[in-house]
Amino acid sequence: MTTTSHIIESTVPISEESLTTRRLVVSCNDQPGIVAAVSRFLLDAGANIIQSDQYSSDPFGGTFFLRMEFAGTNEVVDSLAERFGLVAERFGMTWRFGNPDRPKRVAILVSKQDHCLQDLLYRWRRNELAAEIVLVASNHPDHRDAVEAMGLPFHHIPVVDKDRKHESEESLLDVLDGQCDLVVLARYMQILSGNFLRRVSVPVINIHHSFLPAFAGAGPYARARERGVKLIGATAHYVTEQLDEGPIIEQDVNRVEHSHDVAALTRLGADVERTVLARAVQWHCEDRVLRFGNTTVVF
Repeated sequence: MTTTSHIIESTVPISEESLTTRRLVVSCNDQPGIVAAVSRFLLDAGANIIQSDQYSSDPFGGTFFLRMEFAGTNEVVDSLAERFGLVAERFGMTWRFGNPDRPKRVAILVSKQDHCLQDLLYRWRRNELAAEIVLVASNHPDHRDAVEAMGLPFHHIPVVDKDRKHESEESLLDVLDGQCDLVVLARYMQILSGNFLRRVSVPVINIHHSFLPAFAGAGPYARARERGVKLIGATAHYVTEQLDEGPIIEQDVNRVEHSHDVAALTRLGADVERTVLARAVQWHCEDRVLRFGNTTVVF
């Protein structure tokens, strides 16, 4: 099923100055009448649909995904979540409303390499990132001055050794508790435990410096050089307990040559890592990414 867009006239005249926008994201078993029911609900409420994207994994017994952006007065849109439950119950929907006026709060974890961190900070400072960066934490102290110069809190939480890694994770959980809606691993070179992922209670996005599933784990550029690959890539994915196997959000590649050594591959790969991670964070914060098993639907 292809992506579609609809414009529906509201039954209630609304001045442009008083409009605010919201997003509705839905998934459920595919069945007739879903789009009609959601559209009718918004129309009757006095909201105007700006954009509608939909996809079905299979038109007969598949899973249906929908993302709508709509506009209305504050009074209209603020009341919709309370009333949408009846529509959702009818179709067995999993659903959520998003508010673009309240950007998702993002915490960034980073180790020594700062190219992804600096790129995200640059985009955030220029209001090019649909998110609010709230803090940066690292297992190294190197980036404190750069982060604090932007007015952001910086937390140095060292990982002393593997046997005491749980202590570092406890400190990290204390820092993150209630502070963020998303954690971004901007080349954070530590494997997070299942216990951490369960307790952090928000999605975690990682950037891996290879075109997964190729070269998962450590040292992907060196292994790519050994195999003589002609393309290197980067992958942004949600983090799960299985290393580098979480649902993929975005990927991209860069062509390389036999003459490139590991240092050259690393340098070229850094450019891809930056853009891939930024796109993944942007799409997640705009409610464009819907998880589907171990894959994603990205509108």
